[in-house]
This record gives sequence, C-alpha cells and structure tokens, in this order.
Amino acid sequence: MGNCLDSSAAKVDTTQGSHTPSGASRISSRTSRSSVPSSLTIPSYTGSCNSECLPTPRTEGEILSSPNLKGFSFSELRNATRNFRPDSLLGEGGFGYVFKGWIDEHTLSAAKPGSGMVVAVKKLKPEGFQGHKEWLTEVNYLGQLHHPNLVKLIGYCVEGENRLLVYEFMPKGSLENHLFRRGPQPLSWAVRIKVAIGAARGLSFLHDAKSQVIYRDFKASNILLDAEFNAKLSDFGLAKAGPTGDRTHVSTQVMGTHGYAAPEYVATGRLTAKSDVYSFGVVLLELLSGRRAVDKSKVGVEQNLVDWAKPYLSDKRKLFRIMDTKLGGQYPQKAAHMAANLALQCLNGEAKVRPRMSEVLITLEQIESPKALARLSQSEHQPVESPVWKSPMIQHRSPRNITPLASPFRQSPRVR
Repeated sequence: MGNCLDSSAAKVDTTQGSHTPSGASRISSRTSRSSVPSSLTIPSYTGSCNSECLPTPRTEGEILSSPNLKGFSFSELRNATRNFRPDSLLGEGGFGYVFKGWIDEHTLSAAKPGSGMVVAVKKLKPEGFQGHKEWLTEVNYLGQLHHPNLVKLIGYCVEGENRLLVYEFMPKGSLENHLFRRGPQPLSWAVRIKVAIGAARGLSFLHDAKSQVIYRDFKASNILLDAEFNAKLSDFGLAKAGPTGDRTHVSTQVMGTHGYAAPEYVATGRLTAKSDVYSFGVVLLELLSGRRAVDKSKVGVEQNLVDWAKPYLSDKRKLFRIMDTKLGGQYPQKAAHMAANLALQCLNGEAKVRPRMSEVLITLEQIESPKALARLSQSEHQPVESPVWKSPMIQHRSPRNITPLASPFRQSPRVR
C-alpha cells in the first residue's frame, strides 16, 4: 500500500495529550473504515526467547486479560471524567481526545472530581481496523513493559465501538507544549538536558530489551513530563517488534510523523532501532533551537529544521545562530557544542554510523555533569606535542583526546 500523509491538524492545551504537531504530517498507510475484527494477534514480550525465535503472538483476549491492567466499563470512565465534559478536556489530536478524570487509588473505581487519584483518559475516535489495531498494540506493550521513563498504563475500556485508555496523569503535559506554545515559562538549559536524558533512558530501555522494541513515533508531543520534569514516553500505537536472529531490519508500512522519521525508513520501509535514533536527533535539535521539526510558516530551507540547522552543528563559532533565543544565552557553551555534535551524529544519513541509544545516553549524562564536562575540557586542551625524535631513554606518554561517540558525518537525504 502506498504512503499517504495525514495532514489533520491538532491542538493540545498545556497540561496533557499527544498529537500531530502543527506543520508536521503523520505518515501513515490507513485502512478504510471497517468493522473491528474479533481476533488480532500481537507479539508478546514476556517469557524466555532465544535470539533465533520470534516473539510469541498473543490473541486479543490474552492481551486484554493482562493482570497488570484494569478493565473499565464505559460508564465508569464516563463518571470519572464527568461525562467527558469540555472543561475536563486536556488535549485533542488525530487519535481522539484526552480527558482528566479521577479514580479511587485502591479500588480504581470512578471517584468524585477532586478526590482520589488523577488520571488521563484517552478516548479514541472510531476508525475501524487501523484505530483498533493501534489501540491494542498500546495495551499490549504498556501492559508488559514497565520503566520509570515510560508512561504507566492503568487500564482500558473496550465496549461496543468505544476504545479508551487510562494513564497516570502527567501534570506538566507534553514537551511540545513547553517548547512551542505561548504562555509556559521557557525551559531552562538544565531542564532541557534532563528531559533529553529521561527520553533517552526510555528509548534505550526499549532497544536493549530481551525482545527489542522500536518505538517508531518519537517526537516532542509524545514525551510527557511529570511534576519534576521527568520525561516519559507515551503513545505506543505504532511500536514494532525489532528484528530477531540474523535479520538486520523489519520491513513494514511507513508510519510515523513527517520531519521526525528517518530518511532511509521513509524511502524503503526498512525499520531499525537506528530509525528511533534519528528521531531522537530531531527532538534534540528542537530542544537546542526551540524550533519545530517542520514549520510551514518559515521560508525555504528553514521549513525543515534538520536541513536548516545541520550546517551550524559542527561549527562552534556559528552554533549560537541556531540556539533558542528564549534561553537568553544562559547555557554552557561547551555543553551546547557537545549536544549539537551528538545531534549531528544521531542525524547521520547512514543509519549504521549513528550511535546506539545507550551511547547517546552516556554522552547526555556527561553533558549534564559539570565534573565530566571539566574532565573532557581539560583533556581537549592538553597540548599535542610535535612528532620530534626523542631519546629512547625518555618515556613519553601521549595526551588523550577524548571525543565521545566521534564519527564521520554525511549529509542525510531530505525527508519528503
């Protein structure tokens, strides 16, 4: 099936909800509206599996019987959200709507507004098979995978054509809101690096799991923030099982968001964990620049953040030209240069050359640590001696020049 661009706009307030960013398009191959199948199999990520075997398929019934999740009735969630009233709306996007609700902490039953535990209730638009498939995929993954940097799925509702998901509430909303919406106080440099580290930990966990998971839709609107600005990945509807055995990639329909999707994936449909690394590089650029991955309000090359920013990333003297003016120059230049260099490596046009997310995480932690930065700075400023003849009686130790994740860079093809 050929690729198509879903250009439906979306809007989200400053509290919670993931959606397709303004100016960006959801890359998808949607099926026509149809009745939901009674049985659907999704890979399982529990139990033992050697490197040669495929993830164990699970039926819809097995997925929905997960002991980690509560099955809610539609009436329960209607009560929890005050009948899905407009003043309970947190966000709206191509998937549907997100409402604020309240449930009892112990019984998980609906509670009176303002009492009990606050939750986010995602109510999907009825889109037939594809919408149900993405909903079920999210239940499958988040019902099995647990990590501090993945949003917690509490339960679900499947009743008639209604498909709902109940998550932990993330009071600071999405990263997208803080970077691009008017109103919120600009994120400081320290918070931006903290968010990048949290998101990197989430991706690294998925990539290094016994049965690898490729996230496939990493973007600012899918990174949610708790009260302390800890980042958590949300919306696993497009997640895909990684290659197994001697396979190098997964061939699949091209789905994701224009501007974030890796060029080789868009061109060939071949998906790898390095596709997520590219998307991470785009978000890291957004954190540095305060600009969207795709912004149709800009002119020419500036419409595409990667195309516009790449020439400046490796030049210390020109890097300031792409830095977010809302930072007011309040950032360490050495750290900014390291972050820009890391983004450039993630955006390498050759997927194999991009670093692994575990390596990206190590570099980000070095950027965050003043002591690590100081050590790196000292090592880079040690004088390099000329290769002159020395007596064999004199022991000479060459200075070490440490450059984390150094690699050659090539211009990546533009994503169309």
